[in-house]
Amino acid sequence: MPASPIRAPWQPVRRLVPWLVLLAVLAVSLVIEPPAAMAITAPELRGQRALQELEPDMHGRNLRQQEFLKASMAGFNLSGADLRGAVFNGSDLQRADLSEADLQDAVAFASRFDDSDLRNAVLRDAMLMQSRFKGARVEGADFTDAVLDLPEQRALCARASGINPRTGVATRDSLGCR
Repeated sequence: MPASPIRAPWQPVRRLVPWLVLLAVLAVSLVIEPPAAMAITAPELRGQRALQELEPDMHGRNLRQQEFLKASMAGFNLSGADLRGAVFNGSDLQRADLSEADLQDAVAFASRFDDSDLRNAVLRDAMLMQSRFKGARVEGADFTDAVLDLPEQRALCARASGINPRTGVATRDSLGCR
């Protein structure tokens, strides 16, 4: 009678080892570095909620301390809105009507205000770094103590005029124009 081959009891397990290692690596990578869809910050979540409530006509609304992250608000009517302390990071506000809006203490980092209407708006103490205002109407806007990039401040000075009816401050003075 021929001798039967003797199989070690661990041989079937040996075939599973590469698969078990792969599974372990995937499990660890999900714990250490979750996929982008799972990683959302609290400001992004609040910003998404605010975006759900956006309407093209928000004239005169109380939008204090709202967060608009990467919001597409081009052409929106925000005239007379209370936007004190609002955050517009990476938002598109091109051609938006912000006339007579109160943007005191607002943050607009890397946002676009091209061709927007900022007449008689109050932007005191606003943080407007890396935001663009090409063609924006700023007659009577108050930029007192607002933080702007120097090229934007100079471009705004080139067309600044008027006095803000609420604060009594001249636009050119609030921008520090020479």
